Amino acid sequence: MGLAVVGAGFGRTGTASLKVALEQLGFGPCHHMSEVRSQPGQLEHWEAAAAGDAVDWNRVFAGYRSSVDWPSARFWRELAAFYPDAKVLLSVRPAERWWTSFSGTIKALLDGDDEDAAPEVRRMRAMARRVIADGSLRGAYHDGAASIAAFNDHIADVTAAVPAKRLLVFDVVEGWEPLCRFLEVPVPDAPFPRTNSTQEFWEKVGPRP
Repeated sequence: MGLAVVGAGFGRTGTASLKVALEQLGFGPCHHMSEVRSQPGQLEHWEAAAAGDAVDWNRVFAGYRSSVDWPSARFWRELAAFYPDAKVLLSVRPAERWWTSFSGTIKALLDGDDEDAAPEVRRMRAMARRVIADGSLRGAYHDGAASIAAFNDHIADVTAAVPAKRLLVFDVVEGWEPLCRFLEVPVPDAPFPRTNSTQEFWEKVGPRP
């Protein structure tokens, strides 16, 4: 069926919580960076996309109903065009808080030493560096001010490109109401998911480099 929801928000904007929320609302499975780590064949697709090679998005997202987080958020424009009936979900948070969270998690992983890493870890890191550091953050991800500028410019780019009827700019602290209204589904009788804090991030991925 293809994607019904294309996530355009950077990682560390509540994307792990959004993955759980979308799956609870019937838009699962939801693609997230965790799927690239866990599902056979996913890394090869994203290595190709990161290199600028043509990819078959229907193969990449076979079985998925939605996407959030990197690496797919780097290709939001291509995915919004490829899935013209999909809604676009731009997850956001205050830029300074995003940078604090990003620099304490994903940036630390990207900065990790590859010398003693397993081959699969080196491949994942290389793909993520191309997608996140060189792509979304324009090669300046060691610079907090430059990264925040890239974050804010990304939000402006998405909101300028996507028609308002098709787009939801969403902070997870807003809870179910705006998300369910946008997706035209009932509000669940359960708290909005909250997951993948900085502490939980390191519990999942292993020792900090």
